[in-house]
Amino acid sequence: MKLHCSICCVATLITTFLVGSGWAQLQAAQNLAGDWQGSLNTSAGSLPLVLHLTAVDNKLTATLDSPAQGAYGLAGSNAQLNGSHFSFEVPSVHGSYSGTVSADGKTISGMWTQGQSIGLVFKQESSAGTLAQVKPSPIDGDWAGTLHAGEVSLRVVFHFHAAPGGKINCSLDSLDQGALGIACDNVKLTGQKLTLDAPPVHGTYTATLSADGNKMSGTWNQGVPLPLELTRQAKAPGASVAPPAPAPAGPPVALANLKPVLDKELAPVIAAWPQAGLVVGLAVGGERKTFAYGTAKTDTIFEIGSVTKTFTGLALAQMVEQHRVSLDELLRELLPAGTVAKPASGAEITLLDLATQHSGLPRLPEDFAQHATQADPYARYTAKNAYDYMAQHGVARPEKADFLYSNFGFGLLGQVLADKAGESYAALIQQQVTGPLAMNDTAVELSAAQQARLIQGYNGGHEKAHPWSFQSMAGAGALHSTVGDLLTYAEAYLHPGKIPAARGGPASTLPAALRLAQQPQADGPGETKIALAWLYRPETGVYWHDGGTAGYASVVSFEPKLDRAIVVLYNCLDMNPGKPQLSDLVASNIRALMDGKPVPAIGQ
Repeated sequence: MKLHCSICCVATLITTFLVGSGWAQLQAAQNLAGDWQGSLNTSAGSLPLVLHLTAVDNKLTATLDSPAQGAYGLAGSNAQLNGSHFSFEVPSVHGSYSGTVSADGKTISGMWTQGQSIGLVFKQESSAGTLAQVKPSPIDGDWAGTLHAGEVSLRVVFHFHAAPGGKINCSLDSLDQGALGIACDNVKLTGQKLTLDAPPVHGTYTATLSADGNKMSGTWNQGVPLPLELTRQAKAPGASVAPPAPAPAGPPVALANLKPVLDKELAPVIAAWPQAGLVVGLAVGGERKTFAYGTAKTDTIFEIGSVTKTFTGLALAQMVEQHRVSLDELLRELLPAGTVAKPASGAEITLLDLATQHSGLPRLPEDFAQHATQADPYARYTAKNAYDYMAQHGVARPEKADFLYSNFGFGLLGQVLADKAGESYAALIQQQVTGPLAMNDTAVELSAAQQARLIQGYNGGHEKAHPWSFQSMAGAGALHSTVGDLLTYAEAYLHPGKIPAARGGPASTLPAALRLAQQPQADGPGETKIALAWLYRPETGVYWHDGGTAGYASVVSFEPKLDRAIVVLYNCLDMNPGKPQLSDLVASNIRALMDGKPVPAIGQ
């Protein structure tokens, strides 16, 4: 007996959407209120999504239901409605959405980005006025039961909630098979009799609701009729499929004793997927350890995606220390002459705004999709495309420019710094960062010998991913590297004073630039701060940045107070709107183990 669907998780992403003041924005927010349906076409299959928006004053509050995830209540941030442009981020899974509301207000067309970008269109299903008239059905809520077929037992959970037009929406979870969010159809409650279909698994259920409304007794039929009794659950949706609690805190694990613990934690991951390749690097108090798992070796090369942004930030700090630019220098002054006019009034975007994600520029320019391919999305976006976009967009800085993660902003920063230096972005980073630090395996373009050490990347469906290439957006994600090089990089931030002294050239300014690059400059998402690209958590003293391309995930962190650096590289972008990436889980696990704190589960 199989009770499967290709997508197997449910998520609810909860966020507060802040919109601009003014009557027009107020009306826009009220017009958006309601339910919106969309579908994300991932490598693992189609992922249906439902966006719920409500409006209070000039604020939108939203939740996003994903009948293909297994997590609930993931908080969003930096949600904005500026004119027709609508966007929000989900920091816990490093995802974001950016789209445009249609003229009739019935469609939002945009991109979901979580390492790579995938088109996502929401269409309004029901307005707020319609939803206000929806009355709860007698079976709204969660119902659990167990199917018994010989010696096999399968726990199931049905989720029901009323919908406009007297309809009842439903999804089904098969907990023991990991198949969550199976869509139901034709749900009908006539008196006390319930009938429904589950088309993805070719199943039907017919039952009778008890007089007290707390039990259903009936038959599940998937070729063979089986009795199935369901009981109403008091727990909130998702409680039955919540992720396992972290293991209890134990004594701190010393660096010398860490490998056996990690081996045990990662064994299920490597066993489940033969192509998996993961490397871990740690530096504590000057002592370094690197561990390789699966198909990876300690000198394996990975794409590092958005970790590249920290190199761009350090290149900026270098050029500041060399008095070639300043943090408050206007972006307009570094664009080709005549590209864009000075704004009539108000503030302009500066280099610091770009480096701290406070420029107000979108995550990706509106014309990006015209040049992108799914296999290699950034390859065709040229410097001319970027400058043409800025000519149209302008360089005015929004009056209230909150943190808004922008790949375009960092790509543009890398491009104008390279222009200022009179060289390519690849040459700029080699001259200013990787050369002085002897990071010989960190580069935009790889030699033939290095190419042979580049591990094959895979998408979330474990299909081979195409390598990414960059033009004007190189500063946002073009670099490749190894665990050893990235440990060298992170240790440089921990001990700028230990870099060998130089009598000139970029190496002479590097210690000061490393200190400048890690100075918090502005507010980041949630309770974090942001330095030059690096995110910083004041309560823990952790600096970090992660990255993802079509087939790779990475995270680099350093903690000056503990003299500790952690690097994790993985050859799979496990893009999933409801879950953090494995690389982030591994880094969190290591930190918890070494600090003697409850340990998040890796192998789940």
